[in-house]
Amino acid sequence: MTSAAAAAKNNRPAGLEGQPARRSRQRGQRVKRRVFQSTAGLLALFLSGCAALPGGGPAPLDTFDLSAASVSVHGKSRRQILVAQPSALKALDSQNIVIKTGSRSIEYLKGAQWADRLPLIVQARLAETFQRSGGFAGVGKPGEGLAIDYQVITEIRAFGVRADRGGTAEVDIFVRLLNDRNGEVRAAKEFSASAPVSGSGNRAYVDAMNRAFGQVATEIVDWTDRTI
Repeated sequence: MTSAAAAAKNNRPAGLEGQPARRSRQRGQRVKRRVFQSTAGLLALFLSGCAALPGGGPAPLDTFDLSAASVSVHGKSRRQILVAQPSALKALDSQNIVIKTGSRSIEYLKGAQWADRLPLIVQARLAETFQRSGGFAGVGKPGEGLAIDYQVITEIRAFGVRADRGGTAEVDIFVRLLNDRNGEVRAAKEFSASAPVSGSGNRAYVDAMNRAFGQVATEIVDWTDRTI
């Protein structure tokens, strides 16, 4: 090595010799990070796929419906009625099944749900109860194109099981009969019924609520027939 080359080497800035090695280490670290991220993504995808397989996810909820009651009225008229969707507080306007644990506290029945939002189920089964009675020329829901004489407007005020009262199903529905021709309320009344829970398990709770609802629906149809 010439004296000039040696001098140039000795005068090289500190740390310059280590830059290629550092760049190599940084490239290696970036590659490792990419491999780790790819592996983590594949693992997450695999686990989500396992959850979709039978037995891989949470247990399915018990799903329940209500049944329509059978009721006879005093002959058939030419009246046509519309059963509007019931209104309800948010706690009742869902698929959750309400269990009251106190006068102002509620929980939801674990591992169970309604087949649809409760107001929609009540509307459908109440309309079916009116239809089964045979006392009206037409029974429908909004959008079905009937020439309506009266609207049956309902509010669900209670629909659940009172665990604080020994396990009793309670259903409370307020009803207004609205003359669709002039907009006047012909009559209004509150209907309530209760039924004891017999047995244990989710089905026993729902069966009790179904019995209480059947009684309320029957009374609503009979009262409507006699009132209009």
